[in-house]
Amino acid sequence: MTSMKKIILFGVLLLSLFLVVSSCKDKVKTEKSSELIKQGVLEVPDSAVLINTVLSADEQARLTPDAVLEILQKGNKEFTEDNLTVRNNLQRVREAALSQYPKAAIVSCLDSRVPVEDVFHRGIGDIFVARVAGNIINEDILGSLEFACKVSGAKLIVVLGHEHCGAVKSAIDDVKLGNITAMLSKIRPAVAAAAKNYDGDKTSDNPKFVEAVCSQNVDHAINEIRSKSSILKEMEDKGEIKIVGGVYHMETGKVDFL
Repeated sequence: MTSMKKIILFGVLLLSLFLVVSSCKDKVKTEKSSELIKQGVLEVPDSAVLINTVLSADEQARLTPDAVLEILQKGNKEFTEDNLTVRNNLQRVREAALSQYPKAAIVSCLDSRVPVEDVFHRGIGDIFVARVAGNIINEDILGSLEFACKVSGAKLIVVLGHEHCGAVKSAIDDVKLGNITAMLSKIRPAVAAAAKNYDGDKTSDNPKFVEAVCSQNVDHAINEIRSKSSILKEMEDKGEIKIVGGVYHMETGKVDFL
């Protein structure tokens, strides 16, 4: 065996040993923390009790749409109060590697200022997130939501709009630019709906009008889901899922559910 091969073999063995030791330490630390929690020695928020484990199929099956909505509302409250726990660690990565049973599916804008998992204080394996500018609905998003709910068992769909949305402002201004034009056409029905009952300045310079269009756009997206996906509409009618809307406020981090 050449010297180079020996060096490579030694490196592989050393890396394997490191991974085994790290795994054992992670497991011992988690078990010790769990025991302290049970004994009441270590106090953690209710939401942190299961931070090291991903949801199982049985646990997901027992959840109701209303229970999942309550979990997200509580998580958002923790986010706004800066009452956060570390949810993503190596153990959780490993546990989620081969299967997933998320609670909800969120349709959110592309905006970098809306970190969806953080907003709802969720970790790896907790929620599906479909991101697209203006949180619009198209065939790809519908297919993704059908997969999330019908195939993977998610109990809640949230269409999440947000303040100061650039896509909404561009739709109000009737921007024409490449493929953006077709995308904005899916928001313009919301612009028209908001303008009908609005007496003030109907431009993107008016934050109140932008906010009104944002809310209308969320409602429009929900209607699109119900009208264009017979699968999701049937699931909602049977009470298997719930479809709701929300608006994220940039300054506070709070989500107002509509």
